[in-house]
Amino acid sequence: MNIPPLRLKKDQERRLHAGHCWVYSNEVDTQATPLKAFEPGQPVALYTNRGRWLGHGYVNPHSLICARLVSRVHDRPPTPALWVERVRTALELRERLYPRPFYRLIFGESDGLPGLVVDRYGDLLAVQITTAGMERVRADILTALEQVVRPQVIVLRNDNPVRELEGLPQEVSVVLGEAPPELELEEGGARFLVSPLTGQKTGWFFDQAENRAHLPRFGPASRVLDVCSYIGAWGIQAAVRGAAEVVCVDSSAAALERVGQGAERNGVVERVSGLLGDAFDALRGLREQGERFDLVILDPPAFIKRRKDEAEGSQAYARLNRLGLELLNPGGLLVSSSCSFHMGRDAFLHRVQQAARRAERSLQVLEVGQQGPDHPVHPAIPETAYLKTLFCRALGEM
Repeated sequence: MNIPPLRLKKDQERRLHAGHCWVYSNEVDTQATPLKAFEPGQPVALYTNRGRWLGHGYVNPHSLICARLVSRVHDRPPTPALWVERVRTALELRERLYPRPFYRLIFGESDGLPGLVVDRYGDLLAVQITTAGMERVRADILTALEQVVRPQVIVLRNDNPVRELEGLPQEVSVVLGEAPPELELEEGGARFLVSPLTGQKTGWFFDQAENRAHLPRFGPASRVLDVCSYIGAWGIQAAVRGAAEVVCVDSSAAALERVGQGAERNGVVERVSGLLGDAFDALRGLREQGERFDLVILDPPAFIKRRKDEAEGSQAYARLNRLGLELLNPGGLLVSSSCSFHMGRDAFLHRVQQAARRAERSLQVLEVGQQGPDHPVHPAIPETAYLKTLFCRALGEM
């Protein structure tokens, strides 16, 4: 295989030596290897400024992250055999962790497959390709998934806005078998109908499964508020476990319709209701009505999607948590999450504590969660440790 070189500027290989796999466009020696000479997704061999070989990767001259390393072994270039090996290694981990085939099968860089995410729903795989490099070898990736996992259905959920940054079109298609409009998933003793074709992400948020499983240890809650509920993963499970009343808040009418269907499916329809609207407006309205809850769950989308959004997004987390705390009964439990990888755990905890002071509440942090082990954290890539979930007991002023 004739793989062209991509040479870095002096001392720009330090991140790669530390284990990271990204190369930014301003780190490339464009005099020696002009980026405009490459095609999007083209395989490259990465070299230091002094000509030392670093690894195999792929390049996209039009992206800020212009190259991603996929192999540090000289005789293991990006071939179909490598993709099969990586998929097999990922599957071996998940099969050790989970008794049933419902999980994130591939988590990008953490599984040595940057630009690829695969969620598994039994015999159905929902695949997201987010980089030009993975798009270029799409056929080989799909073949590897078929060979190793033996699915009946493969859905391409290439409708992620991140693809636009790579110059890729957004699309949803079925490339193997016939995809059902919905399928059943069981978690925490509750059953849910998810749509791999039209649901958010790929239909379900597997990353919070471990945190949802920890919720019962903090005891039953009579009144529960599930904010940014999507289809009610937190709230319906709370109802199934005995909550007398659950209110699910979401800005999507379709999501709340799914909440109603899920409540009926689990025999808790009398105890679960939906509130349509913006999370901030809904919480203010509940506060004005004098509503109080024993458990408030805040699981919003990422408020900080880019570094330049950090100041505004941090304030949004503080406002949301203050509103949530103002609705909690003394001694109630706040479960608050952030999926913004630009906000670290300490910074998130600081914002929640800031919200507590403004709400004149004292907090006890009982547990700190992260994404489940099917979303493994790459120790050299902090971006992979994106999810933070705080379980906090909220008291009056002390």
